[in-house]
Amino acid sequence: MTEASNTYCLDANVLIQAWQKYYSPQLCPEYWDNLNELGKAERIFIPNAVRDEIIRTEDDLSDWLKRSSIPIKQITESVTIALQNIYTSDPKHKFLVDNTKARSLADPWIIAHSLVEGATVVTKEEKVTQLNSKRIKIPNVCDNMNVRWINDFEFLKEVGIRFSSRIEK
Repeated sequence: MTEASNTYCLDANVLIQAWQKYYSPQLCPEYWDNLNELGKAERIFIPNAVRDEIIRTEDDLSDWLKRSSIPIKQITESVTIALQNIYTSDPKHKFLVDNTKARSLADPWIIAHSLVEGATVVTKEEKVTQLNSKRIKIPNVCDNMNVRWINDFEFLKEVGIRFSSRIEK
């Protein structure tokens, strides 16, 4: 594994689940302000494929992301080569994308961008540990490719986001 980097590539599920479940803007507006600050400082980014995954659903998160300061990384030749390396390094990596349901289309791009940028992947996914499973998740591929990955709670600790609460009257 590479050492902790100062740059983080966010999986779509980190933003989607935070918006819908954990840190809705009504409960934790500061969380979204913090993400904007981290974006301005270029500490976080998302690949264009993650942006596309989120904005294809026209909702409040989509609107927020379009206005946010989170950098959107475009596909470059280096990223394309990294993606090819991901797929050729292990035949199981092709199961990262669920073609039958058109899901997880951004997942390989998250890892490829992180390889090129030297970034840590932040995801809500957990490793698949069953040896006979055809399924594979971002953490499995990250481990295989020596890309550091963490969950969003570890991310909060590493970047120093702390929550406080108060009763509004």
